[in-house]
Formats: sequence, C-alpha cells, structure tokens
Amino acid sequence: MVGLILSGITAFPLESETGMLNHIFAVAPSAPPGGEPVLHTWLRRVHGGIVQTNHDYPFMAYGTDWLAFAHLAIAAAFLGPLRDPVRNKWVLAFGLIACLGVLPLALVAGPIRGIPFYWRMIDCSFGVIGAAPLLICLRYVRQIEKICLNKGQVAPVP
Repeated sequence: MVGLILSGITAFPLESETGMLNHIFAVAPSAPPGGEPVLHTWLRRVHGGIVQTNHDYPFMAYGTDWLAFAHLAIAAAFLGPLRDPVRNKWVLAFGLIACLGVLPLALVAGPIRGIPFYWRMIDCSFGVIGAAPLLICLRYVRQIEKICLNKGQVAPVP
C-alpha cells in the first residue's frame, strides 16, 4: 500500500520532481563538450520532454493524473486484506499478478518507447520488490485460513 500511495502521489508533480533530480545529480542544462554520464543525458531528456510537453500540451499531464489516481485507488483495495485477510486474499493475488505483469511490460514496451535498458531494469525491480511482501502475506493468509478452518470458524473461499 505504501508503495502504491507513494507512486500515486509522486505521479502528479513530474516536472518539479525531474527538475529536482537534475539538480541532485548536477545535470548541466546542456551536454558538456567532453561528454557526460549516460544517466545525465537521460535525466535531461526526460525533464526537457516533460517541460516542453507541459508548455505546449498541458492536457497531456491529465493522463499521469489518472495514473496517479489509479495507484491510489488500487492502494485502497488493499484495505480489504487488512480487515479480513482470508476473504480478501484475492486482492493479494491480484497484486502479485500485477507485479509479475510489470516484467513483460517493461521488457516489451521499454524498447519500443526508447527507454534505456538500465531504466527498464529499474522498472522490473518494482515488480520483483512488490511481489516479495505479497508472497509473504499470502503465506500468512494461508496459515490463518488453515487455523480458522481447523477451528471451524471460516468457510473456505471458492
């Protein structure tokens, strides 16, 4: 939930965030004549693209507003497993499927969109890192379900 909320909140102020990243990494406004790290080139390009798009086509940011909202809405779905983990274990399974779906999306769409390989690996890491707590939670839910079934307290969810 925390990851989804942070991802959602940070999808709103992209222009200021990418500007801050350029400042933190000391990215020059233009490429220096002697060359620079490829990360600097990428950060400058991303920030420049967002600035230009926001200037010429501000309505395009509406798409990332909806992306942010979707992250927040999906995070809210995870309140179900907190209240009743056995009956809402499907939410955890859904989250795991979504995390696994990050990998093919990043590996297929990334090259088509011109995303550098190292950045695609960062994107893939979100899927892998997100899956870890979900797998742990699913294991605990199965244990809870087994204990409750043995006590006759909860009917199995089909």
